[in-house]
Amino acid sequence: MPTREPFLSVNDSLVSVTVIIGFLVNPIAGMGGSVGLKGTDGADTQEEAVRRGASKSAPDRASITIHALRAKDLDLGFLTCFGDMGGDLLRAEGLDFEVIHIPGEVTTALDTKQAAKAFADRGVDLLLFCGGDGTARDIVEEVGTSVTLVGIPGGVKMHSSVFALSPEDAAHLVESYAKTGQTRDAEVLDVDEDEFRAGRARPRLFSIARVVDDTMHLQSSKSAFYDKTASAEAEELGAFIAETMEPGILYLVGPGSTTEAIASAIGQEKTSLGVDAYIDRRLVDRDMTESDILDLLRKHDRRRIVVTPIGSQGFIFGRGNQQLSPEVIRRVGARGIVVVATPTKLRGTPVLHVDTGDEDVDENLRMPMKVLTGRGRKRLMRVV
Repeated sequence: MPTREPFLSVNDSLVSVTVIIGFLVNPIAGMGGSVGLKGTDGADTQEEAVRRGASKSAPDRASITIHALRAKDLDLGFLTCFGDMGGDLLRAEGLDFEVIHIPGEVTTALDTKQAAKAFADRGVDLLLFCGGDGTARDIVEEVGTSVTLVGIPGGVKMHSSVFALSPEDAAHLVESYAKTGQTRDAEVLDVDEDEFRAGRARPRLFSIARVVDDTMHLQSSKSAFYDKTASAEAEELGAFIAETMEPGILYLVGPGSTTEAIASAIGQEKTSLGVDAYIDRRLVDRDMTESDILDLLRKHDRRRIVVTPIGSQGFIFGRGNQQLSPEVIRRVGARGIVVVATPTKLRGTPVLHVDTGDEDVDENLRMPMKVLTGRGRKRLMRVV
């Protein structure tokens, strides 16, 4: 790609680069995940997340990407926002940048939209952002397909196919763009958070965005499976898992329609999009936060985590179930994880993914994993 016109860096010097990146972090994205809020849209939800003890995780995930980019020594220039919306992370890595947006004391969706518009007006080649579906929606509302997007997964809801598989993969996508410039269209999906919290998740197509044409490092959009065959498969699988549940063991059952079938088979209700706990076919607690789960684990030495991949994305941890945090996974251990999925779902899921935010935990899970698919049936799948 040709070298771009110089731009003014943070040091007031002119810098010539090949690719100009607009870098934006939604610092509150993902705060609701570990405390069971299933999103952080709206001031009231953000206040509730803080009240429940949530901490900011998006800046940490964005810093992984920036550090990886720094190591690649690409010819990049950055336009960004002041403070924890971007500038702090770039300064920490010693990268040149120009601040073009100063957010208010409390960042809002308006800050995201104003920054995205400013990036587009300045003609950035790539908009690298950290957040979730809500952040992607706000950005696309301003830039449409005029700017290529790379999403660092940092939210709770990440159904859209603008997101990298992990923060490290986001750096690979930037590298791919810098070397090839190849792009394609992708779906931006979102769900209504109030409906989501009520257990009704129906992602809708919000818009189309431009992304880097690199399927190795980019996630697909979330697929939903509602046909009769899949429902029958889930019912059979749920009954089989229920039969194999051992007495005296704490089962932490993650979100999903497949796991709902397990609860139904033992005569219990299941929070569709939350994490519930069962012992001896009895409900112990429902829609738990990370803190709730850790309290339970202190009381029960014998425990299992039951999860199902998200749609065709294949994520078993790190998308929509952040309550099952790295610390929770560490305490249960890889041997205590039970993955379940219907054959219909697995037809569109070539591999499984993990993105907990803890590289040691992720690496410990990256091994061939047995997936239970029905009565007496299983499939060995690779986790990456």
